[in-house]
Amino acid sequence: MFILENMETKIELYEAYDLKTLERKIEEQIEINKALLLDVHHIQHQVTFDPNRNKMLYTAVVHFKGKGKAN
Repeated sequence: MFILENMETKIELYEAYDLKTLERKIEEQIEINKALLLDVHHIQHQVTFDPNRNKMLYTAVVHFKGKGKAN
């Protein structure tokens, strides 16, 4: 017997040293998660200075929820 369950929620974390790369990573995963019937529910982002690389580090948390799921 094979039972297939829908994924109801998924949280993914991303990081990059420039905003364009971070946006590209998120967009790519949004397309992949659409195939799993997941939509973006919430995105939270932050930027901080990485003293080891002497660069800004951009991070994002994306919360995906199953299509048609309320809150």
